[in-house]
Amino acid sequence: MATNYRWYLAVMFLFVTLTTNAQKYTLSGYVKDSLTNEFLIGATIQIANTSTGVSSNAYGFFSLQVQKGNVDLLINYIGYETRAITINIASNISLDFALKEKRQTLSEVVVSSTKANQKIISTEMSTERLSAKDIKQIPMVLGEADVIKSIQLLPGVSAPNEGSGGFNVRGGSADQNLILLDEAIVYNPSHLFGFFSVFNADALKDATLYKGGIPSKYGGRLSSVLDIRMREGSNKKFAATGGIGLLSSRLTLETPLGKVYENGAKGSMLISARRSYADIFLPLSSDTTINRNKLYFYDLNFRSNYRLSDKDRVFLSGYFGRDKIDVPNGFGNSWGNATGTLRWNHLFNSKLFMNLSAIYSNYDYEITFYPANSFKWNSALSNLNFKADFDYYVNDKHNLKLGLGSIYYLFNPGSISPLGSTSTINATDYAVKKAIENYIYIQDDYKITDRLSIMFGIRISQFAQLANDSIPNYRNSQSVVFNPTINNYQKGTITSYEKYQKNTWLNNSLGFEPRASVNYQVNESASIKVGYNRMYQYIHLLSTATSPTPLDLYTPSSSFIKPQIADQVATGFFKNSGNSRYEVSVEGYYKWMQNQFDFIDGASPLLNNSPETILLNGSARSYGLEFMIKKGEGRFTGWVSYTLSKAERQTPGIDGGRGINNGEYYVTSYDKPHNLAVTASYKLSEKWSFSANFIFQSGRPVTYPESKYTFNGLSIPEYSERNAHRLPDYHRLDIAATLKGKETKKWKSQWVFGIYNIYNRQNAANITFRETLVGNTEAGLGTGENKAFKLTYFGIVPSISYEFKF
Repeated sequence: MATNYRWYLAVMFLFVTLTTNAQKYTLSGYVKDSLTNEFLIGATIQIANTSTGVSSNAYGFFSLQVQKGNVDLLINYIGYETRAITINIASNISLDFALKEKRQTLSEVVVSSTKANQKIISTEMSTERLSAKDIKQIPMVLGEADVIKSIQLLPGVSAPNEGSGGFNVRGGSADQNLILLDEAIVYNPSHLFGFFSVFNADALKDATLYKGGIPSKYGGRLSSVLDIRMREGSNKKFAATGGIGLLSSRLTLETPLGKVYENGAKGSMLISARRSYADIFLPLSSDTTINRNKLYFYDLNFRSNYRLSDKDRVFLSGYFGRDKIDVPNGFGNSWGNATGTLRWNHLFNSKLFMNLSAIYSNYDYEITFYPANSFKWNSALSNLNFKADFDYYVNDKHNLKLGLGSIYYLFNPGSISPLGSTSTINATDYAVKKAIENYIYIQDDYKITDRLSIMFGIRISQFAQLANDSIPNYRNSQSVVFNPTINNYQKGTITSYEKYQKNTWLNNSLGFEPRASVNYQVNESASIKVGYNRMYQYIHLLSTATSPTPLDLYTPSSSFIKPQIADQVATGFFKNSGNSRYEVSVEGYYKWMQNQFDFIDGASPLLNNSPETILLNGSARSYGLEFMIKKGEGRFTGWVSYTLSKAERQTPGIDGGRGINNGEYYVTSYDKPHNLAVTASYKLSEKWSFSANFIFQSGRPVTYPESKYTFNGLSIPEYSERNAHRLPDYHRLDIAATLKGKETKKWKSQWVFGIYNIYNRQNAANITFRETLVGNTEAGLGTGENKAFKLTYFGIVPSISYEFKF
């Protein structure tokens, strides 16, 4: 196998070293916003009347090969005025382009942040981009713009539960999505148990979701990558943006760093803060069971950059957020994320761009129980990531990307501390687990002809657990065994413990992850694409919930928990019409996954430092069709997406046990065969605009009791096969109206009115069954009868917020 991959790499480098035209020179530089000098990601720089062009990278940089002499260029970024310029080329040139944002009129409203035909000419497939403007136009619960809720409206993406802060992509679980904020991993993207995400839209530039054909630079998750970038802030003038809503308020400040010249200062800084304030009003209640409670969240975003020279720029960004819930005589819960990213951009020459990053991520939570035996439980997961990424613009046919990196993980399963002298809980510290993940990748975007382009690359990853404590050995190497007496699995028998020298590499795994996609452009407005990618995931979420919760526990791959592996193939047809006003796409995919773990019946991952004793290994598959039609310009804009899909899992038995569902395929808890989303915006006048979204999804699979029996006076339920039933179908309609206030050169404002779930649909978040006594209950007689109880999170929810900018 190694020989095959060496041959693969050799062929790739052979393509890269194809000869270049001696009469060509390099035009390079940055594309920026003319008002703030914010870098524009994905802007296109194209030679007029040709198919030759490039897109700016994640830092706004581009490099384009051009012929000697006069060259007509078009610089385009949706939402901005197209700039046409003629340049006389006699040598390599470095030149920045500043684009002016279009002033929206009644005849033109833009909701897409990508070039109109970018999906047609690019080798990227299964990729969706949303700008901060897109996200803010979508009605949301209690008026909070939310990037996670926005991407749940895209094809191939579904929400696990109502109000959930997670999402499922093409049959994958929520933990199989890599969520990045300025390159830092965000492990739990939720505030208030998932009703809101941790991403403040005022601090964001855009978000890109990769569902398939995932570029080689990304790895570590099976299903998708959500790459979110923060704004740099204006380097020309001080500005402030904010909003006051029913639930929370926010304020964003941006300012230049250093002396401001005609082209702006050398640096800029942005700080954005948000806080909810339910806790401010709770003490006003006369009810002592309410006025002592605490319930709030807050978050803080920071980003700055500084130009050291024409070739060097440094960036520093970070995020810190936290939730706090405290119910006296009940429980307390606190959880939060913290990230930090330090980057250095260096331009070696007009063709070679480098980004070096040092990144820190942390997620931790704390739970406190206040009854007689009070105790506190703390747990955390953190990582340090060092990486180097290079963009090498070889010529007008080759764009080479390569890089390497290393991630160091610390898994702290938790520590238990008794509270008070009356607590009988013993203090317990679980051993911290450590691991390291290294990777190297290379990728080439190669334009074979004007119509045929390919992207091919490979990522090689390596993962090892680092010894930090004694490792248990199980009898017959079985951490899980089947007990026929109870007809269920239980923990295997530990025969001994093996001690290793600290930081010894254990269970070393090597993953080869090829990626490829082909784009055949049928004509100027249509293309057909085919893609394949393999992904490895080395860390695993231990949770019986269907969406992220504060109690999310992660564990590294080990000798018993193998790395997850996913292979995906996809094909699609993409078409623009009406002078690129309409985009139509149809994609089909098939994904198969190895080492997919499911819990044994009755398992609880909490306070369990031996997760291998409650898991069964299996496989999974998912397949589907995705349809989308999008209108990006005019007074009426929006999109309609529909996904028809299937997500199944197979978990065979071991040690004589029958496994789950007798080893046959069963649908996963996030299988949604039908998923329809409609999003629309309409600009009625210069003052008023309206938006709405409608969602319909198949009900979530669940496991219900189907019968019961009595044993020693106890009523014991008998459950169906795993996920044999479904909740009722989910649907709702949200609307919003925006009223712009009086606008001056220094002040802008608007009111946003919204209604979530306007027809008050009582969607079931869960259905539970309770036994009640019927008959002569006073005499202690009667029989037990099971009744179903539906849990609903939201009915109709109105909202109002005031937003301003100066």
